Amino acid sequence: MNTSNRFFQFIGGKNIFYILTFFILVGITIFIYTKISFVFYPLQVIITTIAPPVILAFIAYYLLNPIVNLLERFRIHRLWGIILLILGISGGLTGVILISAPAIESQVNDLIKTFPHYVQQLGHEMTNWIQHSFLAPYYDDGYNWVMDRLSELPELIGSSISDGYQGIQNIASTITSTVVSIITFPFVLFFLLKDGEKFRKITIKVFPPRFRDDIKEVLAKMDTQVGSYIQGQIIVATVIGILLFIGYLIIGLDYAFTLAIVAAVTSVVPYIGPTIAIIPAAIIAIVNSPFMLLKLAIVWIAVQFLEGNFVSPNIMGKTMHIHPLTIILVLLIAGNLFGVIGVILGIPGYAIVRVLGDYLFQKFKQRYNKYFGEESGAYEMDE
Repeated sequence: MNTSNRFFQFIGGKNIFYILTFFILVGITIFIYTKISFVFYPLQVIITTIAPPVILAFIAYYLLNPIVNLLERFRIHRLWGIILLILGISGGLTGVILISAPAIESQVNDLIKTFPHYVQQLGHEMTNWIQHSFLAPYYDDGYNWVMDRLSELPELIGSSISDGYQGIQNIASTITSTVVSIITFPFVLFFLLKDGEKFRKITIKVFPPRFRDDIKEVLAKMDTQVGSYIQGQIIVATVIGILLFIGYLIIGLDYAFTLAIVAAVTSVVPYIGPTIAIIPAAIIAIVNSPFMLLKLAIVWIAVQFLEGNFVSPNIMGKTMHIHPLTIILVLLIAGNLFGVIGVILGIPGYAIVRVLGDYLFQKFKQRYNKYFGEESGAYEMDE
């Protein structure tokens, strides 16, 4: 078989014409869709309505399914195990809320009232520092620039008010979607926990028998990657919140409980979340005293050291090998495309795409070795 004929067979042989025809039809379909997209608006509404509770349910599924499986090993019927687990979590959350709500409410209300004062005082201190530093000659120019921008504020407010009705509609729609998602996601979660394996088998049966083994392998890898990331990241974020709470109490930082909760929630997003979480704590600390800021820095460095060297390696394990630079780029791109949801779900989405990419690359290497391996050297295949 000559080289040109081998290459033709490598890229698909006569099937390449069917493949090209398929992509041409896909392109035509996309072009037509852009012209009549309004026809699919009801479908878009359905998808955007279903997506939030389903996403929440899948996140909770990966957290709770191992516990349900463990209860099954103790010969507790899966249905009863799910009911007991949901009742236990509901009761536990209710108890925690009832116990901690007064303290959280007091701290949050106090922080809302005093935080503007902290920011204002920080602004005064920065202004005094700038006026007595090498930046003093540029202070007046910067001040005038800020005032010019503020002079445009009434016009911006007026234009915003003119669009107020649309804004109110958007807010109402968001509130409605949130309430619907919160109400419906427990039901979706219940059926995922109860019939998750059935859904998997039905999905596999949709594909031709020839490809089912490959589909099982890809779904299993996706399940492992996404499940390990969600479980690990939630646990890591919780541990970070607990460690910071202890550290804040030791150094005597105000609003320790509230700031620790903020840090735990934002730490769900790697790298970017902890950076955001330190900002309010740093503002409060620097207004109190420079020494408090130094103590906060020591606590933060200590927590990050423990998280990076002990917590994450032991909890996250070696399931997901993602370079930090890749994580940052994924978060930036996903956040720009899909907003907050993209930032939260960017890494699990990347894990899914990477599993598919690895699978396709394996197939590519197998095909290359078949047609060119003996003559030009074969790819090393993954175990």
